[in-house]
Amino acid sequence: MKQNTIPPLLPVVPMKACPVESSMGVLGRKWTLLILRNIGVFKKERFNQMLDVTPGLTPRVLSMRLQELERDGFIKRIEENGTPKIVRWELTEKGDDTLPILVKLVEFGAKWFADKVFEDKKPRTIKQLFPQKEARRYL
Repeated sequence: MKQNTIPPLLPVVPMKACPVESSMGVLGRKWTLLILRNIGVFKKERFNQMLDVTPGLTPRVLSMRLQELERDGFIKRIEENGTPKIVRWELTEKGDDTLPILVKLVEFGAKWFADKVFEDKKPRTIKQLFPQKEARRYL
């Protein structure tokens, strides 16, 4: 059995709570990261657009998650005047800070779950998936 030679990584300042646990309070809820992906990466900022690109997500759950994300400062609701009134959501600075987390999850899934992710079941790197110049913002 391989010995783990990396020493434990402990914070040098006192902590009241674990940052991972605190972050997972909101981000760990089902559909939350996919909604942030929809808004921040896919640019699907309207309610029905999000439902269209997220199979299995119900209108009720989407509505609840949007309210939670807005309440917790990850997204903001934008109402555009007109007939009909258009409502969309965009990421706040806090929401934008979740994009590197999403990129790491894409990287992880493309490497370790290639059999589920890709038809040919071959693992890929993030740069193979997104060679476009626009992707540099996220990588």
